[in-house]
Amino acid sequence: MAEGLAHADVTPLGIREFGEPPRQRVVESGALRLDDPLSRWLPELADAEVGDVSVRELLGHQGGVIRDGVVADFWQRGLPFPDRAEILRMAAEEGRVFAPNEHFKYSNVGYSLLGLVIEAAAGVSYAQYVVDHIVRPLGLDDLGPEWDADRADDFAAGHNAALRAGASRRVIPHVDTRAMAAATGWFGTARDLSAYFAAHTPGDDTLVSDAAKRLLQRRESDIEYAGVLRHYGLGFDVRDLDGVHLVGHSGGYPGHITRTWLDLDDDLVVSVLTNAIDGPADVLATGAIGILRLALAQADREPAEAAVTGRFASMWSVADLVDLGGAVAVLHPADPDPARSAEVLDVDDGTLRLPSRASFGASGEPVSVERDAAGEVVSIRLSGMSMWPFERYRYALSTEQPSELLKGMAL
Repeated sequence: MAEGLAHADVTPLGIREFGEPPRQRVVESGALRLDDPLSRWLPELADAEVGDVSVRELLGHQGGVIRDGVVADFWQRGLPFPDRAEILRMAAEEGRVFAPNEHFKYSNVGYSLLGLVIEAAAGVSYAQYVVDHIVRPLGLDDLGPEWDADRADDFAAGHNAALRAGASRRVIPHVDTRAMAAATGWFGTARDLSAYFAAHTPGDDTLVSDAAKRLLQRRESDIEYAGVLRHYGLGFDVRDLDGVHLVGHSGGYPGHITRTWLDLDDDLVVSVLTNAIDGPADVLATGAIGILRLALAQADREPAEAAVTGRFASMWSVADLVDLGGAVAVLHPADPDPARSAEVLDVDDGTLRLPSRASFGASGEPVSVERDAAGEVVSIRLSGMSMWPFERYRYALSTEQPSELLKGMAL
């Protein structure tokens, strides 16, 4: 994960189309409407096929606009990111791929055009407008809309993808995304991104009204591919996770992948920023939401005194015994969604026991704990097999005779 500022996508809805006082001046003046065509604000596109695409269609990626351009090697730093003139040229000459509303088609060019629309409607630069109407109202110090050379030392270094396990990575130098800043230029920390998304919960009118939130977060598009159904609103991913309503977004920038989810049912925000192109941000963020919800589900139980917690390892697996406040659970961290495979332990006369249920595993069986004379946990027995504290197990494997330290396993 990134230790400094990382780059992320943030919806560029800085205009606050439906905002409440005091930040809805542009809408109150009637300057901008969601159904305005691009050509109203960008007359250079008056004769282009994309000129009739509306602001609403761009926000929902239903404009049929080319994703990144015919030549998009700026994503791997082979070219400079496009400036305003180049974005307009790309839109005019390459822009149309589908008719509006023919297909959902994610478009960074489209969101770059939205940044230009904001500039035209607001009469100031995109960067200045969103700083004034997003960053400052939230009181954030580490969220910004574009490359800031004065903060170069604060930014986390991005890395290329590892082509194989153990392969070395190269640092990808930061780059100014210029006119594509509205699509990919934002930087921030997980804390500040969490604050931004928290402002999109009902009842918080710091940025937009509840009416606006309902519009932004409702399903505008269903996207089904390879048996997976996804949804998109106006600037937000929309996902159902075991019946829980999530809204959020991922982010991509050379060397960085991010994911933030807002759990509207439990008032949770999880933001994961990774500083590698193959960083599993979505898996980590979605898994974290599941674990937090698992913990919340135990809140009404009588608090259980955790007999043992920590990470344990065996020849077969790694398992975490976690105190959830109201219960102790076994989590399997290698699973993409540990909450799905979690087993909340029963306590029977002080003995931890796997839950009684239909199972391919050791359901209903005890989890025993071995301690030394000082009371330190030496091992546990889960599903009948010994498991050892993770650091003890790892150290033992670095010795010539691991079984001298790990009784119950021979290597």
